[in-house]
Amino acid sequence: MVRNIIGSVLAVIGAAAAVASPFQAWYDGRHGRDYRVEDLFNGITGTSSDLWVSLLLPLAFAALVTLIGLVLRSRLLVALSGLIVLGFTVLWMVRQGQDAGDLTLTSDGTGLGLGVACASGGGVLLLIAAAVMSGRRHRGRGRGGGGGHRYAGDGRDRERDHSTYDRDYRYGDEQPPVQPPPVQPPGSGSTEQHVWRPEPRTWDTREQPWEPPPPDDSTRRPHGT
Repeated sequence: MVRNIIGSVLAVIGAAAAVASPFQAWYDGRHGRDYRVEDLFNGITGTSSDLWVSLLLPLAFAALVTLIGLVLRSRLLVALSGLIVLGFTVLWMVRQGQDAGDLTLTSDGTGLGLGVACASGGGVLLLIAAAVMSGRRHRGRGRGGGGGHRYAGDGRDRERDHSTYDRDYRYGDEQPPVQPPPVQPPGSGSTEQHVWRPEPRTWDTREQPWEPPPPDDSTRRPHGT
């Protein structure tokens, strides 16, 4: 639980940094939103780009994948979003290096800008977040493949039962025969113990003839006798 929270915070920070990077300078004061996505495949040109067909498009898509991964608690999706951010950043650096001859980093604002650092750092944070997250825990199913609720002690109790069984009996071990208790003959002065065994009873379900009760003789005797 704690790992998922920490990973989610890192993933949100990384996705936000990646989305904000096109609004920063990438090279020689040129912002990332001025680079077209097709320039990454055909070569960097000086043509300006619209916002939603610029570098913002793949980075915003990576942020969307990050949100889906956080909702589903999927480490794979979060890691995939980090790879998307780093992949497009590295591809831009390769194309920009081919166009400029080399990539420089100076303190006067020329060369690589803050946008490249934000995109690279966001991609790295997304990968770290995927490594920190514990992901979704799959609940086991009951016997017979059906669903059912499980409590936390199921696994521990099962392991304890197996360990007790393995300790008491292992497959292939010869078990000693069970000896009946010795029978002591009754001696002098001893009382033999008899085991009471109930006799089998049969229930007669046939209808029995009705017999009237015997007459009461006391009512027929004369008074004074």
